[in-house]
Amino acid sequence: MKILGIETSCDETSVAVLTDMRTAPVNLVYSQVDHAKFGGIVPEVASRQQIKKLPPLYLQALREAGIGLDDLVGIAVTMGPGLVGSLLVGVNFAKALAWSSGLALIGINHLEGHIFSNFLASSTLEPPFIALIVSGGHTLLVTVTDYLEYHILGQTRDDAAGEAYDKVSKLLGLGYPGGMIIDNLARKGNPNFHKFPRAFIKDTSFEFSFSGLKTAVALYVKDKGQRFVEDNLADICAAFQEAVVDVLVEKSILAAEHEKIDTIVIAGGVAANSRLREKLAHKAKLAGKKTFYPPPVLCTDNAAMIASAGYCRLARGQRSDFKLNAYPYLPLVE
Repeated sequence: MKILGIETSCDETSVAVLTDMRTAPVNLVYSQVDHAKFGGIVPEVASRQQIKKLPPLYLQALREAGIGLDDLVGIAVTMGPGLVGSLLVGVNFAKALAWSSGLALIGINHLEGHIFSNFLASSTLEPPFIALIVSGGHTLLVTVTDYLEYHILGQTRDDAAGEAYDKVSKLLGLGYPGGMIIDNLARKGNPNFHKFPRAFIKDTSFEFSFSGLKTAVALYVKDKGQRFVEDNLADICAAFQEAVVDVLVEKSILAAEHEKIDTIVIAGGVAANSRLREKLAHKAKLAGKKTFYPPPVLCTDNAAMIASAGYCRLARGQRSDFKLNAYPYLPLVE
């Protein structure tokens, strides 16, 4: 059962061809670079680039898969959450393809797609498990009780973890996107250089907060001065990153113990962070838990994960009609 996946929720444009729920022989991703000079995503620029890049990527994906539209059985497309302009490009393109070809159409929640990235990365992963979805726009802990069945344990009250990375990177004059830049610098630094605050780490809730951490870094930098920051940049990045990772890891293990589940997976852009992967694997092993995480190409926004979730829903007979729309604030669980 071959599925076409389309992902345009933010600034990545992606098209994939899936042959079963865990196999995507073609997964093309175009990442926009224009936003770096603006220090963040500009929605209008993002949607205009989606319009330009989606049609040729679609043709390239079919060509690389060696198939035509008639060889597909369905189209899965991200319907939210995300930037409404970017989402509309993908949704309308998918609807036009489905209407003209008679193929089944299914709208997919972007967060669900991130969870399914782990099924693409592993042939053995099965529910139940705890999923930590952590990106520039989202930070939440989810119990995945079965395929397509989710229970949200907690989420961020303010900034997402990836958002905190971007804001601290800008504060330190490092540029955008902040996650990769800070991670690379932190590898050369001392995570114990300074003790930044870790919100909610001592309580038993599954909620997160990173806005206070961002403010703490800003006050620390202001107090120490520019020369000190320049001389100790790697150490400051490492100390900031350790504060983020400590909370993410502790909450994930707490959730697994609370739910009496042996497996933890991470997904989303921040799942590519080297320190998060390293520390979660270590701490989880000590707690008797298994960890799964996708390769970096499947951590970023990509159409293979959308197609994988779409495959599962289409196999269960689920379909979207042509009233399908873009939902920028779509929750994982209604």
